[in-house]
Amino acid sequence: MSANSSREIRSTVTSEGTLELSIAVQERPVPGDNEVLLEVGAAPINPSDLALLISFAANLDTLSVSGSGDQTVTSMELHPAMMGALKPRMGESMPVGNEGGGVVVDAGVNAKHLIGKTVGAAGGAMYSEYRCLPAQSCLVMNEGTTPTEAASSFVNPLTALAFIETMRLENHSAILNTAAASNLGQMLVKICQEDGVPLINVVRKPEQVEVLKKLGAEYICDTSADSFMADLVDALVATGATLGFDATGGGNGGKLPGQILAAMEIAANKTAKEYSRYGSDVYKQVYIYGGLDMSPTILNRSFGLQWGLGGWLLTPMIGRIGMERFQQMRERVARDINTTFASHYTQEISLAEMMQPEIIRGYAKQATGEKYLVNPNK
Repeated sequence: MSANSSREIRSTVTSEGTLELSIAVQERPVPGDNEVLLEVGAAPINPSDLALLISFAANLDTLSVSGSGDQTVTSMELHPAMMGALKPRMGESMPVGNEGGGVVVDAGVNAKHLIGKTVGAAGGAMYSEYRCLPAQSCLVMNEGTTPTEAASSFVNPLTALAFIETMRLENHSAILNTAAASNLGQMLVKICQEDGVPLINVVRKPEQVEVLKKLGAEYICDTSADSFMADLVDALVATGATLGFDATGGGNGGKLPGQILAAMEIAANKTAKEYSRYGSDVYKQVYIYGGLDMSPTILNRSFGLQWGLGGWLLTPMIGRIGMERFQQMRERVARDINTTFASHYTQEISLAEMMQPEIIRGYAKQATGEKYLVNPNK
């Protein structure tokens, strides 16, 4: 392989109804005047990456591998009923990886001062040995920060911070978060402690309760407990939370978003001054920001008429926050990347390893505490 080449992971949906993962070898990019060339040292596999990498339609029971080395191709069948949604990307070899960390090894004339700096970046195509990016899209880390530490400096940290900004913009005073023992959830616990924001953490296993207790989380509700709804109502009464963020999209057999709204209604009625046939006049909002559970979202409408259920995505939210505030959020992440925003990984894998069936099954589980990190130059 040439010293001027760069390898990257590609994902392709074929007209035969399969998805193929492969390694593409191309010329190492040359940065333009306002760009930098990043030698990528680490890139996490986030749930949002899986949607492109293996898609929501892949049948992992059909994984097969052909070829070897850089000619390896991993194939998996796609569920026929879901092929319609994938037509726009059919036949297109797509680079993958939303974010990562690395060292700037070359730069255009207006970005030479960044050469040698460790940066975090969220420009897509980060499962690459080298990635060319606009200098302004990179987050320059403090001296001594490693690419591994910088790898997850965008998606989870900025999402967690944007939850707080959403709360403030929409005039709520406390929040609830599901899948709360995740990397993002643990960051949110720390942020809320620092900012004095009441937080309710919803998890699904007793061992996840213990993880959050060790962080000092005050309100933790376990969906597997018989007392879940009672615990949730008590926490909502104590915090006054009327805003929830749900990473599952379903959870508890698809009922979790509706259970949160119902518990918020019960909590609101505990302090209501008079009865209303339309339910409480307290507005309750739950945002779905992930799809960890692909079950249908089921709403048993027991929460009056003052409520909302919607989707939430970081990118459009940045527009509402504004670039000045967003830059302050970025600076906070860079400052606290080894404390509040530290991420932990279960395994570091190479480009070749991330195409092996047993590895794919591991990171596709999206299990709490089992986050994978890709090192393209391993």
